[in-house]
Amino acid sequence: MPSLIDFRRRIRSVKNTQQITKAMKMVSAAKLRRAQDAVIAARPFADSLRQMLANVASAAKGSEGAGENPLLAERPEERVLVLIINSDRGLAGAFSTNINKGAQKFLTEAKAGKKWEVEAVGKKSRDYFRRRGFTIAGETFNLTKAPKYADAATLGRKIIERYSKAEVDSVYLVYNDFKSVMAATLNVVQLLPVPLPTAQNTVDYIFEQPAEALLATLLPRYVEVTIFRAILESTAAEHAARMTAMDAASSNAADVIERLTLYMNR
Repeated sequence: MPSLIDFRRRIRSVKNTQQITKAMKMVSAAKLRRAQDAVIAARPFADSLRQMLANVASAAKGSEGAGENPLLAERPEERVLVLIINSDRGLAGAFSTNINKGAQKFLTEAKAGKKWEVEAVGKKSRDYFRRRGFTIAGETFNLTKAPKYADAATLGRKIIERYSKAEVDSVYLVYNDFKSVMAATLNVVQLLPVPLPTAQNTVDYIFEQPAEALLATLLPRYVEVTIFRAILESTAAEHAARMTAMDAASSNAADVIERLTLYMNR
């Protein structure tokens, strides 16, 4: 039977842990607000760019130059590159695990029999797939700490260069799409070759240059913006998951303190 001093030490230890989890919840809540504002601001631009790309692609359809763009080249899918946006640190519940398991399921089931590589954004994905013997084509850290478009553009140019040189036959993007504080959706989207969207409300543009030339300019920007939006979405989802996890940890600590106090009084 533990002594009174043992109970007091244990209660003090749990209270210290509870203070830490409460502080981490408040920090995550503040970061979530900023990340959520960034996501909401980025979505209209990404959607508008997608609509513009659809209109330009519709106008360039049938021209000889449009089909020669390397980002639209479709090859037999033998070498697959998967870009995974994940966290650099833990204490966010099942956030990182869900992304890693979803990406692994996609690779082993949807792309079974292919030669795949992983481009890891975040230490959690790098460590997870390295332990399981996957080929790590590249690793980037701290992108979700303070997301910048320049970093996403650098990553996008690296992937575009590999695809243009036919080092990989297709590129997919895996990330968590932020829905609300309590919900995030795992997204797996094809990045390259660029799946040209279908124009919903076609706009008849007046072009000062050939449509295929404008399309060649828009396609790399579209890839970069898609990656940047995925980073913003994943960042907001990560802060929401960490805030929820720390709130649950604080509540569990309160329950433990109550039970230990009861045992000590008895």
